Amino acid sequence: MKIQRAEIYPLSIPLVEPIKMSRELIVDAKTVLLCLTDEQGRQGWGEASVAPLMTGETLDSLLASIKYLVEESLGLDWGSPDRFAEMFNRVLYSNASAKSCLEMALLDLYTQEASIPLWQYLRGANAASDETAPVVIPLLRMLGGSLDKELSDAKALRELGFRHWKIKIGSLSLEQDLHRVKVLCELLDGDTVSVDANCALNLADAILFCESEEAARLTFVEQLIPADLPMDDFIELKKRSAIPIGLDESIHGIKELKQFIEAKAFSGASLKLIKTGGVIPALACANLLKRNKLELNLACKVAETSLSAAATASLGFAIGSVAWGFSMSNQYLQFDICDEPLIAINGYVESSQLAHSGVGVTPNINRVKEVIAKGYSAIQC
Repeated sequence: MKIQRAEIYPLSIPLVEPIKMSRELIVDAKTVLLCLTDEQGRQGWGEASVAPLMTGETLDSLLASIKYLVEESLGLDWGSPDRFAEMFNRVLYSNASAKSCLEMALLDLYTQEASIPLWQYLRGANAASDETAPVVIPLLRMLGGSLDKELSDAKALRELGFRHWKIKIGSLSLEQDLHRVKVLCELLDGDTVSVDANCALNLADAILFCESEEAARLTFVEQLIPADLPMDDFIELKKRSAIPIGLDESIHGIKELKQFIEAKAFSGASLKLIKTGGVIPALACANLLKRNKLELNLACKVAETSLSAAATASLGFAIGSVAWGFSMSNQYLQFDICDEPLIAINGYVESSQLAHSGVGVTPNINRVKEVIAKGYSAIQC
């Protein structure tokens, strides 16, 4: 398989409403789409989003890395996906987000050529049976805004079948956040409820949070303390907490997972393709978690389109179980760029939504061109 040409699209898509995190306010989704055309005229699509506080990528840096990777990829013979990462690393050090974008587009082409959905290929690569349909994946919804709004949203979404939740904390006082958590957990009793501080708490406050009665009903807490703290702080938090400890910003791939597993400093992790460098490396991370009886959350960065959602969901179908849920962030966009976007069905995403060969969804090029970020233009390679 060889790439004949490529187009790169820097996009900015407005959110339904701003999303307030502990260290940033997100009002639009800045994401990059890549379209590769092979020698047979097939098109494969990839996506990676901007995440300055997680991967260090801005729109400009991500565009530059993807452009460089693509230009070096033209004319190469792309064989088995098992060798993709090795070939990327020969060309460019680090830059996991750019590599995940290129890998997704190549996998889209590879599985189109094989006439199978990406999730089916991944199940085979993961030695899973193809005879039974994958289990549905529970979708996780974020709650934010005033407490009254959070309660209203939670009630409405619960009526639609959602049972997995994430409460953003860290921008208010500890007392205010604990009150919010207590009230929401009472409403959502029996559901999978988590909080995410995005590194906002110090160790002392994180321990107070995890030892409090108000937080006792939580299923897990995610990245309460900064990723650059010493391992001893994570060990102490895990030791003191009655609630399972999840990590996100601390985990970028196998290397970090092995370090935290050896230290016994966490209970599970959130995997994003832009952190691991793509679907294949993420699958290896998921299997490592599973072998060590640790939990898993899958997530797209806020907010990616159905393209990234489909690739991440395919990973979930290959794994077989995603107990901590899947943060499918196209749910927060005002509109998607795919004609058949992934949607929640009774709070879940189903493999039947990805029946087509390849990644399973295809962007509408006219919609893509309509949301090119202001001051940018498409790049031809």
